[in-house]
Amino acid sequence: MDSLIDVVLFAFLIVVALAVARGRDLFAGAMLFGMFSLLSAGLFLIMDAADVAFTEAAVGAGVSTVLLVAALSLIGTEERARRRSNFLPLAIVVVTGASLIWGTFDLPPFGDPANPPNHHVVPRYLEKSGEEIGIPNVVASVLASYRGFDTFGEVVVIFAAGVGVMLLLGGRKRHRQRKERGL
Repeated sequence: MDSLIDVVLFAFLIVVALAVARGRDLFAGAMLFGMFSLLSAGLFLIMDAADVAFTEAAVGAGVSTVLLVAALSLIGTEERARRRSNFLPLAIVVVTGASLIWGTFDLPPFGDPANPPNHHVVPRYLEKSGEEIGIPNVVASVLASYRGFDTFGEVVVIFAAGVGVMLLLGGRKRHRQRKERGL
């Protein structure tokens, strides 16, 4: 039954991605991006990654959608006609995708119990995190303590991105107000 749900959610992801790629209405695209993030959060939850699912739902489906709609309120919802060819962006995407796929050939096999992380830090985290940290949930103890600086860095990056977007949106609004006044 779980595999059926996985296939259905993944099929919805593909349909939504195609709808985003084919659509010309920017507001509909923003809403479809929110749906894509929510479906991704559902897949993460099925894969027992509740922390990642919660983050994807909050940031991807929540905050990003609100920021996209706020940006659209400033720039409008109609896409302008293209004046250039689509071949250069397509070539960049193909080269980037090929490079990423090529980079995966050097990775150890997925799920192999002989992989290095399974012999170094994972056993220690599973055995000693309860007594060292005092948190019964291993994932929470890893994120909050063992990798606390990393988690803090991620929060700072997300905060900085949010502040940057708000400054850009606010600057655009001030520019529009000056333009209306004739300054």
